[in-house]
Amino acid sequence: MRLRPSIFLNRAERRAAFDRADLYPVVTSSFCLGRDPVLVFELLAKGGAKIIQIREKSYTDKRLYDLICACRPIANDYGVLLMVDDRVDLALAAQADGVHLGQDDVPIEAARRVAPELLLGISTHNRDEIVAANQSAADYINIGPVFSTQTKAVPYPALGLERLAELIALVERPFTVMGGIKQDHLADLAQIGVNHVALVTAVTQSLQPDEQVREFRFRLQKSREP
Repeated sequence: MRLRPSIFLNRAERRAAFDRADLYPVVTSSFCLGRDPVLVFELLAKGGAKIIQIREKSYTDKRLYDLICACRPIANDYGVLLMVDDRVDLALAAQADGVHLGQDDVPIEAARRVAPELLLGISTHNRDEIVAANQSAADYINIGPVFSTQTKAVPYPALGLERLAELIALVERPFTVMGGIKQDHLADLAQIGVNHVALVTAVTQSLQPDEQVREFRFRLQKSREP
């Protein structure tokens, strides 16, 4: 299979595309209702998501590489930033657009040295991690979990809206929020300055992921109107 390069040529183009995005779905095969994650990825892109992450903790390297490669042409066709969880090496090999790193993954400065043109995100859960992320090579910061979630085991309590607002005030980079977010939360999130919402099951476990993305994006955009 001939590997297609990304339509985003450099980090500046990827950062600009991130700024234009709103919904940030994360695709994990165990939360796809038994469907092929490539199909779910395409439906999310069809629905209008402009940044989508592939997160597979249990895949072999070869299987994950093949999955990223299969999603690359779909991402290009829909103008989507293709993100990979954790794996800088496979993101580079499969010509993804970026990598999302956790607190226990390779340090973001090390990732930047080997991947100067990739979009790099970092997960944060508290004040100290946000302060450190502000000084790092990250392009964006993720804050969470906002609400209780079953999709990822983290040793951190749900922040809630009040604490989230306090943490947002500390952030000096573009940011996303994640964790148990449903449509009913969007107005409150918009009110405290959230522009980028990351989701897993709320869209990937929908019977119609494309329609669910459209509905989430519509509600998010309406929530921002004066």
